[in-house]
Amino acid sequence: MLTGYDIDYLTLNLFKGALSMMEQFIVFSTIVFTLVLFINGKLRYDVVAILALLIITLTGIISPNDAFLGFSHPAVITVAAVLVVSKGLLKVGAVDVLTSWIDPTGKGMAAQIASLMLLTAVLSSFMNNIGALALVMPIAIKIANKNNHPTSVLLMPIAFSSLLGGLITVIGTPPNLIISTFRAEAGLPAFNLWDFAPVGIGLTIIGILYIALIGWKLIPQRKSKNPPKDLFKVEEYLTEVCVPSNSKMIGKTIRDMGMELPLGLNILGIVRNKVKILAPSSFEMLKAEDILIIKTDTGELKKLMEATGFIFAGVKINKGISTDLLKSQDYTLLEAVIRDDSPMVGKTAKMINLRWRYGVNLVAVSRQGARIHDRLGDVSFRAGDIILIQLQARNLQGTLAELRTLPLAERAFDFGNLINKKNILISVGIFALAVIATTLNFISVEISFVTAGIAMVLFGIISPKEIYESIDWPIIILLGSMLPLGGALETTGGAETIASLLLKVSGLLPPSMLIVFLMLVTMLLTNVINNAAAAVLMAPIAISMASGMGVSVDPLLMAVAVSSSSAFLTPIGHQSNTLIMGPGGYHFGDYWRLGLPLSLLILILGTPLILLFWPL
Repeated sequence: MLTGYDIDYLTLNLFKGALSMMEQFIVFSTIVFTLVLFINGKLRYDVVAILALLIITLTGIISPNDAFLGFSHPAVITVAAVLVVSKGLLKVGAVDVLTSWIDPTGKGMAAQIASLMLLTAVLSSFMNNIGALALVMPIAIKIANKNNHPTSVLLMPIAFSSLLGGLITVIGTPPNLIISTFRAEAGLPAFNLWDFAPVGIGLTIIGILYIALIGWKLIPQRKSKNPPKDLFKVEEYLTEVCVPSNSKMIGKTIRDMGMELPLGLNILGIVRNKVKILAPSSFEMLKAEDILIIKTDTGELKKLMEATGFIFAGVKINKGISTDLLKSQDYTLLEAVIRDDSPMVGKTAKMINLRWRYGVNLVAVSRQGARIHDRLGDVSFRAGDIILIQLQARNLQGTLAELRTLPLAERAFDFGNLINKKNILISVGIFALAVIATTLNFISVEISFVTAGIAMVLFGIISPKEIYESIDWPIIILLGSMLPLGGALETTGGAETIASLLLKVSGLLPPSMLIVFLMLVTMLLTNVINNAAAAVLMAPIAISMASGMGVSVDPLLMAVAVSSSSAFLTPIGHQSNTLIMGPGGYHFGDYWRLGLPLSLLILILGTPLILLFWPL
């Protein structure tokens, strides 16, 4: 017969069980909600992550005092510190010295692809994937133009190589850092800097050999009517008009003319008494006999001529005349690609006040290899768009960084005047000491690289302002917000519940096949959401699966690390894939042609590699 104590005990257990189920339901619902928003893409991933954090905080899954502990997580600190150190190496030209050693021009296609991929992988193993891609992409475009190859053949391989190279070290990509800290939270030492190298180097070599020898033939080779080197024939965009002595616009400013005539045109320069005035101020006053260099279309030009009395000088201009007028020692023209975290995405040049706020004249826009002929002021920018812009040379690096865009030509920077051998030696020395200290376990990776970042400030390599400019804040927000969600998945028992279901579904499979199954699920996830978010969600599940199987947690965590960085099927799986879409003229469905066989290779060959170095 049950006593009152027994009844109370059963009631308490039932209540705890119901409470646990409710908490798991909230966490699962939040994860599903987050995944839907990630895939939808209307809200940026950092905003989605903040929403997820707020949901689990407001519902009591985590306490308000713990809500923002994720931002002090070692993985978050390390990601920020590595970005700062990378900025220092880039600024002094240390990385450019390395890239100058690689010259695959004149070699066969396989050798060119292998050289570019190897360079990208080496850079990506020690710095941000996007930073590595940004350095190699102009080189790849130059090689494609010189050898009359479609850029699509070279850009996808280097984008994929930036992901493969990140597998080599713990600092190579955020998922590796996340996996390392989850291992520490599981009661084991965090992974060392080089613990990922045996598997990462092996898979990188496999990926390079496959793509260089066979895979590149699967990439669509689109020979567009406008090859990359001729994508922006500036002379076809410009019109020269002269202000006659009887024009009613004489004495008015450019701003006045714009308010009086709301046309889709852009005055890029003025020639006055044989003196060039580039990117003229909105308060520049028009004078008789001024020659205006205008970007506009035929319809808008006709309206301008009728309204102002300007003298038409012709749309077709001899190559080199007006284009040279737009460049000088102080001003330059360059092509750049828009990143997915750029403040330009989803907005027009008018909305962000591109000319007056950033000092940038927008000359042309291209999307997926085709020029956009709409009124430029009304074009809503997308990630991957290529823009042709005119701006002051001395503001070049700062403006590109502020707009979160990447240059597509090596001429975008004149490193010859910037390289300082002393600063290169100091920055490389600081970086080397950080790597050695981490490798020998003198100090933790986050302390080592934070120290390296501060050292670069103390030695004058970078300024305090550049510290904040170099950090990819959307990624930091994403990580700091998603880590508590991953912790909640573990503390509520949700990870154990999912692991139990996966083990039941795959109960007839041997342990090695369970690793394949785990990698497959993670790969599918990382191709539609951010790779760091995929690692945060799958790492607790991997730990619970290892506990349920009674095996070592290391091979399962390595499987999650590898597959989180295997976003080869879509352009939205990783920023590297998004950035090459415009310059390469790719379509959404082009990625899986090369990416699917590569993903299968990683599944088939990655599993035995993981088990070889990290047995169950």
